[in-house]
Amino acid sequence: MPETVRDRRPRRARGRAAAAAAVLTVLSLNLTACNDDPQPNAAPSAGASKPGIDLKDIQAQLANMKNWNSDDWEKFASQLGFKPEDFQAIKGYWDLGKLQTAQGVKPKEANAQQARTPSRAEVTFPTAIPARPEKHPYSPGTAVVGKIFMEISEKSYAECSGTVIADPQHPGKSNLVWTAAHCVHEGKGGTFFKKISFVPSYNKSGAASGNKKATFEQVAPFGVWAADAVRVTPYWTAEGGETGGPASQYDFAIMHVHNEDGGGKSLEETIGGSVPVWFNAQADAVPSLSAYGYPADTPFDGQELEHCDSGVKATVYGYDLSRPPMQSIGCTMTGGSSGGGWFAVQNKKVMLIGNTSVGNTQNTMLASPTLTDDARKMYEAFAQKLAK
Repeated sequence: MPETVRDRRPRRARGRAAAAAAVLTVLSLNLTACNDDPQPNAAPSAGASKPGIDLKDIQAQLANMKNWNSDDWEKFASQLGFKPEDFQAIKGYWDLGKLQTAQGVKPKEANAQQARTPSRAEVTFPTAIPARPEKHPYSPGTAVVGKIFMEISEKSYAECSGTVIADPQHPGKSNLVWTAAHCVHEGKGGTFFKKISFVPSYNKSGAASGNKKATFEQVAPFGVWAADAVRVTPYWTAEGGETGGPASQYDFAIMHVHNEDGGGKSLEETIGGSVPVWFNAQADAVPSLSAYGYPADTPFDGQELEHCDSGVKATVYGYDLSRPPMQSIGCTMTGGSSGGGWFAVQNKKVMLIGNTSVGNTQNTMLASPTLTDDARKMYEAFAQKLAK
């Protein structure tokens, strides 16, 4: 059962107590954005500028990443050359037409790399769980889930999914969004995508469902939030590719976004909540989980929030067993669900435990990296940097 990166190519689909309770309902959301091993939605656009990064230098940093402090993370981020774009240019760029015609990235088959047990080739994946659409209008708790849009080339757009997460430095006022690394960066030899933006609770009312005509406000009820800072790991920038592999085990990213005014209310205040991240959530400690996203590949069209609710523990496997493992569930979501959140309950609170990274070409399963201390350190360093 080959795997591929869920979304990234043009013709492929890339709180409080009340809010937490609402998300519990959303925990049934089915992720369809990443059915095949994670693949950066599209090939680098022609003429795209590449930051001056020495690949060998990045690879040399991998062994030391576990010991990085906030300054080390910031130094690496500065090497990647992400440059925030003028929000006024982005503000008018994502018009109604682009938002409704962006395509999720289509997964490619991957030759699973052999490793000691349990390797990708040695596990038996769970039975497929049909994705289910969230009922319109979406509940308040599901507002933490949204669509991520990016420009792949001047006339090519793609989409993924993402989740609003809590900011430890700004409680109750977070502007942080969790997603997959392949939704923001091309991977090995590549650079960041352009005009990366987040639309929370996309098509909340259902006005755009079934090819219906909708207004911009109906499609983006909480507006468009542009990324002004992004973080990925050196594993992704050094090794990330079009199909699943060892880099998939670090296929996660965090974005900081801002609203149309560049001020005013935070994203969390605007939508009414955020979700804490449960780092080091091992499969044995999570008896059930739900994956959410906006699948866009057939039979989906990217207009509906879907979810898959797994009543069993995730299946664990690895490409490189020296790295944190992948966790997989049965799910029929397709491209476009990439980056979408995986949710579980800890101490009666809904938590983010992962994100859709890869799936298989049969669209029967999805997999997420396990968010261990490496992910936590990146998250904490990013929040500290922003606080300064």
